[in-house]
Amino acid sequence: MKTNKNIFGDPMVICGKNPITGYFRNGCCDTDSSDYGLHTVCVIVTNEFLEFSKSVGNDLTTPIPHYGFEGLKNGDKWCLCALRWKEAMLNNVAPKVILEATNEESLKVIDIKDLIKYSHV
Repeated sequence: MKTNKNIFGDPMVICGKNPITGYFRNGCCDTDSSDYGLHTVCVIVTNEFLEFSKSVGNDLTTPIPHYGFEGLKNGDKWCLCALRWKEAMLNNVAPKVILEATNEESLKVIDIKDLIKYSHV
């Protein structure tokens, strides 16, 4: 697997360990060709975003114990699918982004200016 870089071309930093996130469940928004959802945008979820996501068919709040998923709550850090984040942005409910933990692959579908606009700092 190639070394993943963040949107600035630097080494990735951890997105979240509690709950454990990432396509590979390693805490980072790493990706490879098997990640069709492009789980590459590190966000801090909000209730508003979680409600929106559920309304468009992706319930991230309900636990799924057999996958070790406890469900997300306001304030959790999560590697979100790039297209879902973009959809949330277009609907004015995008969660804040942790830029240093967001994979450069996100830039294939999201303009860096939009990510920076929603930076958590």
